[in-house]
Amino acid sequence: MSITPVDDAAMVRLLTEWLPGQRWFAGKGRRLSAVRIARRAVLLDHADVLVEHLLVDVEVDGRPQRYQVPLATARTLPDDRRTLPLTPDGASPVVYDGLRDPRGTESLVSHLSAQDEVGGLRFRLVPGAPAPEPARGRLLEGEQSNSSLVFGDDLMVKVFRLVQPGLNPDVELHAALADRRCPAVASLRGWVELDDDGGDPDADDEAGPTTLAMAQEFLAGAADGWAMATASVRDLFAEADLLADEVGTDFADESRRLGAAVAQVHDDLAAATGATTRDGAEIVTGMRARLDGAVAEVPELAGFADAARAVFDEVAGSGPVPVHRVHGDLHLGQTLRAPDRWIIIDFEGEPAAPLAERRVPDSPARDVAGILRSLDYAAQHTLVGVDDRQLRFRAREWRDRNVDAFCAGYAEVSDSDPRDSGALLRAYTLDKALYEVVYESRNRPSWVGVPLGAVERILATD
Repeated sequence: MSITPVDDAAMVRLLTEWLPGQRWFAGKGRRLSAVRIARRAVLLDHADVLVEHLLVDVEVDGRPQRYQVPLATARTLPDDRRTLPLTPDGASPVVYDGLRDPRGTESLVSHLSAQDEVGGLRFRLVPGAPAPEPARGRLLEGEQSNSSLVFGDDLMVKVFRLVQPGLNPDVELHAALADRRCPAVASLRGWVELDDDGGDPDADDEAGPTTLAMAQEFLAGAADGWAMATASVRDLFAEADLLADEVGTDFADESRRLGAAVAQVHDDLAAATGATTRDGAEIVTGMRARLDGAVAEVPELAGFADAARAVFDEVAGSGPVPVHRVHGDLHLGQTLRAPDRWIIIDFEGEPAAPLAERRVPDSPARDVAGILRSLDYAAQHTLVGVDDRQLRFRAREWRDRNVDAFCAGYAEVSDSDPRDSGALLRAYTLDKALYEVVYESRNRPSWVGVPLGAVERILATD
């Protein structure tokens, strides 16, 4: 090797300090009690840099987690001011995130193009997919649970940071939707997998290879759904004398088109993965547990607990509920507006949930509720700490208009209108709002009024 690798003991010390500060680390604010390198393989041995692939096991509050951590070791840092090394200032060699090394990122796409097997990692292309040209990747900023690299104008590689044994639903459902030629998703190009679990105690011998990354079509110039919605709200607030439908950036037509796109995804998922039913009592078991946990953590919810249980009880007594595979974590930030259509992205579900749980068929009402809550957030987010009755009225007008438009668009494609699903959609929307209350109380206490207001409004509905 041209660059001598840092030994395991030293690397563990570096990782122990570095991991808690990464935006994709799921254990923020909790005690990191153990770090162990489960697996380590060389991806690139270059004269100036050594790029390695590490699987790192940690314990957070006594619970095991496994992370995928590509690392680069070099004599000097690359010319990227965002590259924060694991090693202290002045150290030589330096160790840093391998996804920020241009030669390392080029090696990833080269391995994918050649469908190589490197250190136990298997790089695979979808049959018929074009082999990508060697190129250096650009790391997208602002993500949370994963890291994505863009190559050229048409390829994105997503690296799943929190690793669980088995096939990741993002690859699984993209492949299923590709078989249906669903227009509302980006094309799957390939993936990276690993058979050897490196001694993972949670590994299931029947789970199959573990997905480490996926490659898919990148839609250059596509607009983020959340950014579009919030821009519409800001423009409405700036026009004091206009109603929402009179503002040039009125979002309702886009909400309607988005509703149609989500319905198309649901119809294709049902056809590709199979539709079945689940008992309503089974569906609300988790909702009831989350309610109890939320009330224990956020005392302001105690006064809503009985009414919330009544909502869940109504679903529990409703009998069989139609279910199929769904997105599982849908919100406006998981949508892109391409020039000719809406695209739904990130089908891995809630990353912190066990993989088996994320693959359980669920009601499409879960995804619909996620978008409805996201529309409410888009309308309310600039009013945190603002006491202006007129602006709050305009925010409600925007939200209600776009909720109706989304549901109308959904009904244009599906054989059902979400507004007719009654207690079921109400329960999923309430469950999501309760989750948001807990999240905001932990991370942004000044925002907790947004989901608390939603809980009150949902429970006030007759």
